[in-house]
Amino acid sequence: MTTTNDKNIATVLHLSTLTQYLIPFGNYIFPIVIWSSKKGESEFIDYNGKQVLNFQLSIFLYSVVLCLIAIPILIYTVFQNIPLDACFHDHDFIINHLKIHNLTGAIIIGIVAVLLFIFMKVAEFVLIIHAAVKASNGEEYKYPLSIPFFK
Repeated sequence: MTTTNDKNIATVLHLSTLTQYLIPFGNYIFPIVIWSSKKGESEFIDYNGKQVLNFQLSIFLYSVVLCLIAIPILIYTVFQNIPLDACFHDHDFIINHLKIHNLTGAIIIGIVAVLLFIFMKVAEFVLIIHAAVKASNGEEYKYPLSIPFFK
């Protein structure tokens, strides 16, 4: 039987990941503190804490992979298309040769990676809210595409 207190703590546990928008690494710090202090009191809190941390670590891993794909491709493509004789006029940097037909297929991969990152962050926000609602109703929720680091 899950108590109201357990449901509230699990809900706060999920919502604490939203602190990433205010405090760097808040999406790891606050859930770890809440989960480690309350996991012995309830299996429901323990389950939700593991799900939150697994999801946040998975999102971090996916973000690193997308950045490792997108950033070098975008930098390479931009510098490939900027000639060394790029003009400086009146303290303005003018790029004469950066045109859409000069862009390769690699830039499309980079742009897709950036769009996937944006989609992933929006989906993360929606899934956190959804998981918090499920926890407040006393339901166990498993985040999709979450790697089980903690079992």
